[in-house]
Amino acid sequence: MSRVVHFEIPADDPERSIKFYEEVFGWTIEKWDGPIEYWLIMTGPEDQPGIDGGLARRTDPEMGVENTIDVPSVDEAVTKVEAHGGQVIRPKIAVPGVGWMAYIKDTEGNIFGMMESDPDAK
Repeated sequence: MSRVVHFEIPADDPERSIKFYEEVFGWTIEKWDGPIEYWLIMTGPEDQPGIDGGLARRTDPEMGVENTIDVPSVDEAVTKVEAHGGQVIRPKIAVPGVGWMAYIKDTEGNIFGMMESDPDAK
């Protein structure tokens, strides 16, 4: 069974958004040391229920908070999505050192990500 493992918050002004979430919820937010402008959000201790997330500069005015679902194979999951009426809106890409990611629109117009873990992804 695949689970939601990550959320992503789009922001027009990342610094303003970071300050908001740190001050309101006490989250720890740190710049990711990767090839894109991205911040990692830690929402609490790893031994407590919950998921962590990320924050990225908004690139599309219609972007909303997106959940990411862990899948064993992005390619297989994409095939299932399309077979059941969903649509790929951002094809599979490598997230270097993390895995493979694709963004999907479900039958109701909701957007979510699917992530296949692979530390060798480039």
